[in-house]
Amino acid sequence: MLHNINKGMRLGSINGLRFKQLKLVILAFLMLFLLWKWEKGTYYDSEILQPDPLVLTHPANSKIIERHTPSEEDFPSPDPLPQSVVKVEKQVTAAPPPLSMTGYSVDVADENEVLPPQNKECNYRNGKWVSDNHRPLYSGFGCKKWLSESWSCRLTQRTDFAYEKFRWQPEACQMPEFEASRFLRRMQDKTIAYVGDSLGRQMFQSMMCMVTGGKNMPDVQDVGAEYGFVLAPGAKRPDGWAYRFLSTNTTILYYWSSTLCDLEPLNPSDRATSYAMHLDRPPSFLKNNLYRFHVLVLNTGHHWNRGKLKTNKWEMYLGGAPNNNRNIAVIWKAKNFTIHSVVKWLDAQLPHHPQLKVFYRSISPRHFFNGDWNTGGRCDNTNPLAKGSGIHLNHSEDTDAEGAVSGTRIKLLDVTALSRLRDEGHISRYSIKATQGVQDCLHWCLPGVPDTWNEILAAQL
Repeated sequence: MLHNINKGMRLGSINGLRFKQLKLVILAFLMLFLLWKWEKGTYYDSEILQPDPLVLTHPANSKIIERHTPSEEDFPSPDPLPQSVVKVEKQVTAAPPPLSMTGYSVDVADENEVLPPQNKECNYRNGKWVSDNHRPLYSGFGCKKWLSESWSCRLTQRTDFAYEKFRWQPEACQMPEFEASRFLRRMQDKTIAYVGDSLGRQMFQSMMCMVTGGKNMPDVQDVGAEYGFVLAPGAKRPDGWAYRFLSTNTTILYYWSSTLCDLEPLNPSDRATSYAMHLDRPPSFLKNNLYRFHVLVLNTGHHWNRGKLKTNKWEMYLGGAPNNNRNIAVIWKAKNFTIHSVVKWLDAQLPHHPQLKVFYRSISPRHFFNGDWNTGGRCDNTNPLAKGSGIHLNHSEDTDAEGAVSGTRIKLLDVTALSRLRDEGHISRYSIKATQGVQDCLHWCLPGVPDTWNEILAAQL
């Protein structure tokens, strides 16, 4: 009898011990699960930014525009970005954004601001827009020598200019106020080159206005001829512009390369010839002039659509021959292939050019609502920061750009998410001649958002 009692007690102790061990194992798994979900951002206590299907789709689902826009730039199919941050909502949808992006957006009028995690690592993409009555950095009326009329919204019928009165405040970075003379001294004997599409040209014009204060300076010399920037017969504009500030020997230039791949005429003697679009070759301009640059800023994205290829007679080439790889021939895959190619080439060149710093600028968001550029899409909002003022993400919205520079010495100039909040800053329906037509919800008013891109660039130099 006693033996049975002792045996029962031992079994009870063993079972109790097993039960406690089981509880500990379950508790450990639960803690690991919660930590994993926290890292993924699921339980991050903040407002989550959700995709707006009218503005943003994955490139695989994009509609390709097959006709040519009458404006100076095509407004192509929706941004070649993954579905990520666009619209502020209170509820979390079942489908998580790619790369486990966490995010918050702060309403300008909301005093109960939701704070991001206490991560002190500096990343200029995270922060908030703040009102600043000392803005803008230059006058849209005054910067006529450097700024295209169509981008100077002060010269149009627009009457609201609140969009000029904001600056970007990174949450964990020291970003001093841009001061032109100090910047030029830092860039003494250096050359800053912007290579890309019209959004790159906006950034170039913004920088010229910022360093001159929008005023004509007698010591600024046109040196475009040194880089082959001459107006070709029948062309609206040269392939680029270059100016040198004689007081500091600082050169700022822009070269037009909307796709960042080399274009070669198939029949140079024929003005109507088609062009080989070498997806695996950087523009020859880069190859020929890289040794002259100290800062290089690249961008592409909005010209990758069938309409542009057809209109410009661009034919995809790979390995010096017409591309027969049907997988790469898909537009957004061809774009990604090209970006990776040029970034890889530049990364290999950097050891030979130790003076050079290279930045790839993430894509600038479009803000066509209730349609696209050719279907009545509009961007009529004039209320700044209607979607919130702050951003906190653990990955770039432009995952293609982020993936291309990952593991290289090329820096990502990540401006997509912070620009996404500024839909009121586009050219919209305004023009010099007050003509009705397609709204420009791609380019920005200047002064405006591209000034911030340059401030973030300057802070990282």
